[in-house]
Amino acid sequence: MTVHFHEEDLPAGVLADGPVAVDTETMGLVTPRDRLCVVQISDGQGDEHLIRFKVGSNYDAPNLKAALADPQRLKIYHFARFDLAAIEYYLGVTAAPVFCTKIASKLTRTYTDRHGLKNLVEELLGGSISKQQQSSDWGAPELNDAQRDYAASDVRYLHRLRDVFVERLARENRTELAQACYDFLPTRAKLDIAGWGDHDIFSHM
Repeated sequence: MTVHFHEEDLPAGVLADGPVAVDTETMGLVTPRDRLCVVQISDGQGDEHLIRFKVGSNYDAPNLKAALADPQRLKIYHFARFDLAAIEYYLGVTAAPVFCTKIASKLTRTYTDRHGLKNLVEELLGGSISKQQQSSDWGAPELNDAQRDYAASDVRYLHRLRDVFVERLARENRTELAQACYDFLPTRAKLDIAGWGDHDIFSHM
């Protein structure tokens, strides 16, 4: 297992075919205001790639964009709604098709309200991850080892979690429902960017 750090783009040819796990780190939770700083991506073969974008970046990352926009390559996220919005707004691509482990968890782990990645890794995989760096300064001139390890851990387990949730969704007869949610997520992200993040447009009021 190796964590690879890249500036401004993913090197060509480093990802194997098949699904990739994806995550993002930003300066905050308001997408148009809080710039995209890091994109993490892994093909599930044991390595994680961190692509850092500096202040003033034009986000011209053709290799990364090609992987994210590939309609034949599944992207696995935890809370895809946020990551899709950041990628759409800053990189200008729709990073679909989607599998979201947070949605899968909410549809299958109805016995709990704890759906964070840390909770899933502990319960379903018997592992442990630290969230200590979650609120650190991702726009700093240099990212320290703790930040890099944290960022890598956010994609390290997603392939294995997807395998678990594929089985659980099938067991609970909720696979089609989950897929409909995943298919809507790129549109949900666009609504967030456009200003409807806190509004339920399907409600009566």
